[in-house]
Amino acid sequence: MAVRGGGPGGSRSPVEHGFPHLPTVREAITALYRRLSYETVRTFDVSVAAGDVAFADVDELYTGAQRVARVLVRHLRLPEARLVVSFRDMEYAANVEPAAGPEYFVELNSRFKSHRRDIGAALAHEVTHVWLHRLGLSFPGVRDNEILTDTVTAYLGSGWLLLDAFREDGLTSQKLGYLTPEEFGYVLAKRAEVFGEDPAPWFTSPQAYEAYVRGREVARRDARRPPLVACGWAGRHRYAWDRRYARTHPEETPFPPRDPEGGYVFESCSPLRVSFACPTCLQRVRVPVRGRVRARCGLCRSVLECDT
Repeated sequence: MAVRGGGPGGSRSPVEHGFPHLPTVREAITALYRRLSYETVRTFDVSVAAGDVAFADVDELYTGAQRVARVLVRHLRLPEARLVVSFRDMEYAANVEPAAGPEYFVELNSRFKSHRRDIGAALAHEVTHVWLHRLGLSFPGVRDNEILTDTVTAYLGSGWLLLDAFREDGLTSQKLGYLTPEEFGYVLAKRAEVFGEDPAPWFTSPQAYEAYVRGREVARRDARRPPLVACGWAGRHRYAWDRRYARTHPEETPFPPRDPEGGYVFESCSPLRVSFACPTCLQRVRVPVRGRVRARCGLCRSVLECDT
């Protein structure tokens, strides 16, 4: 399994921005909670510390790479896994072939020999590949599986390294991973909401911080969608119109058509129900339409104040 990326230090190919993979990212967060359980996810409450994966130019290359790999292995609680890190010329930034273990061979692009500050970012993605393989969690298709890996890396506390590897100016650019910088920011913001851990001070790249801020705003909008009480006036007005329509046209439910943003859907039942995405784990939550209600997500245990 490979992590792709431009750079370090000179790719001129444009970096993709925005949120083109957001539906798959949300599915990945839900899948993580389903596979691990709420209790296990909560044990990853502390991210990898910057000092533990720091790599100075004076450090010996192979010894330093092995040290960083061990930090990431311990972070994901894989004490019986041994990573052997090597360098070679190749298309991708890094590569690992998941196997039965306990020994795994990780290849890093030779360019990291002279750009060592991002070795931790490349290894974070590959160690998560190993962890997901041993966990038995995967998505069909290479693209979606790589998005799953990036999402889990960020959500469990080492993916901030991948976003911090994003640098862009008028002449060159570098980005590691399959998510856009803003999508990494979105996942890190979702993690911050759960653990109260703000990654902003850790970014050494100004572009990474800016992408985090943009992703954070999209993440916050998840908690401001109807029927959640935090939604604004416009959302409440639209919701009331749709609710009235669903009540008078039960034959046309589910209504409105479900959208990839996790919007609400009225379902014709007795009584009328509405389903919507939990703002924490993105699983669909279903509640009766009967005014103010408090719902608890059965997957992540979030308590949701709703005005249905």
